[in-house]
Parts: sequence; C-alpha cells; structure tokens
Amino acid sequence: MANSIHEMIRTSFRCEDMVKYVLGLKSLDVEAYKALLLNGPLTAEKLGEILNRERSTAYRSLQNLLTCGIVYRETRSIESGGYYYEYLALETQETKQMVRKIVDEWYDRMNELIEKMDSKVSALHPENG
Repeated sequence: MANSIHEMIRTSFRCEDMVKYVLGLKSLDVEAYKALLLNGPLTAEKLGEILNRERSTAYRSLQNLLTCGIVYRETRSIESGGYYYEYLALETQETKQMVRKIVDEWYDRMNELIEKMDSKVSALHPENG
C-alpha cells in the first residue's frame, strides 16, 4: 500500500487499498467484510472457517469492522438458554456513502489547512512577513 497521497496518485491504487486507507482496515478485515456480503449473517466461528483462520482472528477483524461502522451484530437466542452474535455487513451502497463522507470531510479539512499555510510559514520566518 502507498505510504503517501503523492505515491498513491502515481501508483496503481485499487479500490480495496482506498477502503483500507480511509477506514484504517487490514487486508483480512476487507476479506471478512466481503465474506459477510457474500454469505449473509455469520458468527465469528463460521467466518473463521470461511477465511481459513482461527475464530479469535476472525473476531478481531469483526471488531475492526464494527469499530469503523461497516458491520453490525445482532443477538440471537438459543432455545436451551443463552445467546450468540451474528455479524452482518452494511450493503456496499451504504459503505460507499460512509467512505465518501469521510473523504469529503478530509478534503475540506485539508483545504482549510492549505489556506492557513501562508500565515504558518510566515510565522516560522518573521523576516518574510
């Protein structure tokens, strides 16, 4: 993955890379999201089986996805008592809107900082001001 925006623009940056970069996800997290989209609601254990990973590894990816908001969980009751969680992915349109909103906010913030550059540079070099 690119280390800077400058590098990102000049390399073959993929959609998956952009999602990882914007949402702060790992490759396995993206694979987990895709698995949820393809398979519907899954437990951490079943997701681990699909990803060929331990349940605990799948669970960490699910926690990352929950934290960034593109996955949610629902509680399911067990007839004999107790409960378990099933994890569901937001539809891709909702995820696109979320990513777009984050990028737009970032863009606006970067433009604010760019506008302040002259005054910040002048403050560092009083002889220029």
